[in-house]
Amino acid sequence: MSSDITLYWGSGSVPCWRPMICLEEKGLSGYNSKLISFEKKEHKSDEIMKINPRGQVPTFKHGDVVVNESMAICLYLENTFKNQGTKLLPDDPSHQALVLQRFMETQNIMDKNNALVYYKFRTKQEDWDQGFIAEKSKALAEELPLWEKYLSQSGEGSFIAGKDFTLADAALIPALAYLVRMKLPMKERFPHLASYYERMKDRPSVQSGWPPHWKDTPGYDYLKDV
Repeated sequence: MSSDITLYWGSGSVPCWRPMICLEEKGLSGYNSKLISFEKKEHKSDEIMKINPRGQVPTFKHGDVVVNESMAICLYLENTFKNQGTKLLPDDPSHQALVLQRFMETQNIMDKNNALVYYKFRTKQEDWDQGFIAEKSKALAEELPLWEKYLSQSGEGSFIAGKDFTLADAALIPALAYLVRMKLPMKERFPHLASYYERMKDRPSVQSGWPPHWKDTPGYDYLKDV
């Protein structure tokens, strides 16, 4: 079953990590995993462009079905393999609504993170616009307390949308791992998020998609002042 699935992905990409977690949670660890190099621009290769004209990863193929947006891939996996592995989307309508809300909502973290991190990465430090940095830092700093509150309301030891691991967790954990790599002082400022992250980071499905180059290289301190 999993041998008919191919995922093209890049190391360190949060969007790629999301479906990797879902594949493992659904018991599909035997899928064809194709690691591409961003540095060599392999995401623009003919092989990928044929099935993903945007030239991006993740690029996903299951038989003749192609899905190329990370959250859509996660939903496809849950709907297609509903009766195996971890149930990532509850049947109860109200609980399902909460999971989907949190799942989609995680993109707010990455959007606000990327606006700051990518600017610092692509701009020489001597050319940094401190007003722009302050504005983007404030936006991210105002986003994270929402998630701190969600976890505090759920209770100690809970997942982001209740007592079970769901799609929302598959999307949140990579985002938090990225913030930690960028040296966000999570433990000092957001203790519930820090506790959740420590519990989740060693989950087998999370470890299966852990960016290979992260294990040997340090991150940047771009978020140390957020």
